[in-house]
Amino acid sequence: KRPNNNGVNGPVSRDGPSEGGDGRAPWARFSSWLECVCVVTFDLELGQAIEVWQLKTSICYLSFPDSYSGCLGDTQFSFRLRQSVGRRGPWFGEDSYNRDAPITLQRELAHFCGYVYFRQVKDTSVKRGYFQKSLVLVSRLPYSHLFHTLLQIIAPEYFEKLEPCLEAVCNEIDQWPSPVPGLTLNLPVMGVVLQVRIPSKTDKPGGSPVKQAPKEVSPTVLPTIHEQDLFKCFQSVLIHLQMLWELMLLGEPVVVMAPSPTVSSETVLALVSSIAPLKYCCDHRPYFTIHDSEFREYTTRTQAPPNVILGVTNPFFVKTFQCWPHIVRLGELKMSGDLPKQVKVKKLAKLKTLDTKPGKIACQIDTITVIFDCSWLQGIQRKRPSEVQSAILRRHLLELTQSFIIPLERYLASLMPLQRSVTPWKTPPQIRPFSQEEFMGTLEHAGPQLTSVLKGDWMGLYRRFFRSPNFDGWYRLRHREMTQKLECLHLEVVCDADLLGWTKDKSEVEIVDLILKLREKLMKARRQQLPVKEGVLEKLEGYIQTIIGSLPEDLQTVLHKH
Repeated sequence: KRPNNNGVNGPVSRDGPSEGGDGRAPWARFSSWLECVCVVTFDLELGQAIEVWQLKTSICYLSFPDSYSGCLGDTQFSFRLRQSVGRRGPWFGEDSYNRDAPITLQRELAHFCGYVYFRQVKDTSVKRGYFQKSLVLVSRLPYSHLFHTLLQIIAPEYFEKLEPCLEAVCNEIDQWPSPVPGLTLNLPVMGVVLQVRIPSKTDKPGGSPVKQAPKEVSPTVLPTIHEQDLFKCFQSVLIHLQMLWELMLLGEPVVVMAPSPTVSSETVLALVSSIAPLKYCCDHRPYFTIHDSEFREYTTRTQAPPNVILGVTNPFFVKTFQCWPHIVRLGELKMSGDLPKQVKVKKLAKLKTLDTKPGKIACQIDTITVIFDCSWLQGIQRKRPSEVQSAILRRHLLELTQSFIIPLERYLASLMPLQRSVTPWKTPPQIRPFSQEEFMGTLEHAGPQLTSVLKGDWMGLYRRFFRSPNFDGWYRLRHREMTQKLECLHLEVVCDADLLGWTKDKSEVEIVDLILKLREKLMKARRQQLPVKEGVLEKLEGYIQTIIGSLPEDLQTVLHKH
């Protein structure tokens, strides 16, 4: 549910007025950023309950830290929630955002992202002795840094002034320009102007952050809208970072056991981002509880663990997930007694036994192809600012991912038909199928060793990658992009051909057939928003009208009607 035109207490009707004052649907700008805003309070009889409106019980449980976490004061964290089966998709429709955004920052279509600001303080006026409430922003955009910054501004005010404050904030957000990849935007809220740049898929990986533009009101510049502080998230597990990168690359089942939902969610999001610009195509839950609707699905022992990363804080999961192949334990889980005997740390090939002390990583890992190098750790100095250390980590992970993906991209490019084989009088040629064995044969002379000094079983890593959802997601995306490129090339070749001259010695049936095919290509190009050169579609439209004009009037009338 979203704010209505009278405030924040009710839903927007999809059957109500179709346009606002500026020609847009009501709350269209708000909906391009947020799905809804929720207030979750603790009820002595019901437990967690949404205070302003009723949403899924899942949001209620995900909006509070687990009782074992013992979070006093203010706590921020994230969650990710699967959309209900049969629920209607985004009512504002998919514009060009997903087409132009990086694959890792596209709007979620099957999941919601939740951003939580939880406050727990002593309050003698409350029966339980504590004030406990969460303000939650629910969005389809994975802009974790932006939305957590926004919560830091509005949540403390909300806890003091309650609903009128939220009404004002929602109205301000509804005035924001929609997120357009490549643009730098000023977003005013509660007397503060947040200046952000929306990343574009044309950005160079690892590019410079947004630079502040001079304004009358000095804005607060956010250098990123989504990136985590990698050094903060990984500082206790740096020695094992490449192993974790490999687990992410292969889409292996991983459980992150953390002392708080903040550590849990930040670590999971950092792990997912570690293989950027490659998209992590498996499921991931930055904060997962026993009340989650997928609890049974993820904890059954009758089948292998699914391809998912789960961030948990409840010590109940220590025993529940002891059969999972990869367990990362961060900090100290608050529980009485020692860990169950079944949960022991196994020795890894090529690595020393991992420490189980708080702040370290403990994993149970099956056979894994370790591509290992610690020389980059020398660049991490404790005296350097955290943002500098994070930049070093991000650059290292980017170089690692690029070294792995470049040979795949190079081989995929060889499957593309030659440009001279694209002719105006035939359908576009087909892309050759991907052959894993043919690709493996290219590695000896064009493998990762060209761009990386790392030693290891690269071929074994590629073979495991081919079996992962990440390869399937990468290949589907790239194949679709290549197919669209072929369509664009074909459109350009058609526009450069002498179509009118071709029709001179053709029958009316052949000419009408050409017109219908050209119209179909034009409609497909516009529907799919193909990235054709400027003016190509207009030129093709002109050709169609010219050819129609060369036909008898009765045929012209029929074709104009259809």
